Amino acid sequence: MEPQLLHTVADGVATVVIRHPAKRNAMTTRMWRELPPLLGRLAADPAVRVLVLTGEGDTFCAGADISSLREPGEDPRSLAVAAEEALAAFPKPTLAAVRGFCVGGGCQLAVACDLRFAAEGARFGVTPARLGIVYAASSTRRLASLVGPATAKHLLFSAELIGTERALRTGLVDEVLPAGDLAARVAEYARVLVSRSQLTQVAAKEFLSAPGQDDRTAYWTDQGLGAGDTAEGVAAFLERREPHFSWTVPA
Repeated sequence: MEPQLLHTVADGVATVVIRHPAKRNAMTTRMWRELPPLLGRLAADPAVRVLVLTGEGDTFCAGADISSLREPGEDPRSLAVAAEEALAAFPKPTLAAVRGFCVGGGCQLAVACDLRFAAEGARFGVTPARLGIVYAASSTRRLASLVGPATAKHLLFSAELIGTERALRTGLVDEVLPAGDLAARVAEYARVLVSRSQLTQVAAKEFLSAPGQDDRTAYWTDQGLGAGDTAEGVAAFLERREPHFSWTVPA
């Protein structure tokens, strides 16, 4: 099958699927290049409130297709960092649904998501030390901010794979589910995110990605008041009903 990125949008959830079954869903140069514009289109789509990234079948992503490292043209390592940054900058909540191998560039993408849910038996690794590749400074900092310096060093220095138990303990993943329950739990959690205030979510992502933006609190508060989301949230709470928030990311 042709390596490609598939995507669907349903009920407020965009699902992007990494598909390259011949190589455990490894990302080709073309796939790295195509991911940022795809994310840009989904970010601009008002029907999209949540993004789920996953791999086809029983593997998330085994990293970069190593054969592409020897192809002439644009450096796939630079493309991988650009794809990671585009995913990290996605303004709405993002969730990686991980089965099987989540290694190298695959782990890089998972770390760039806001949350990571994994099936039991998944394996995680950051493997540039096996290839003599320097992991990008931005990628290194993002990994360390998630799992702490000690675990980041363990992963980067050794290139060893870790299982879901250690991944959960170190904060690399947020939930571990039996393999047969992962899809249902991800769908359930995505529905919860869709029902919540996008204003709150987008403001929180901005604050967390760029600390020290206290001056932006007033801006976001005014956005909520102007759109009526704050009044709607309070009214729904007092009336014991589900709120219907109207604020969306500006196109």
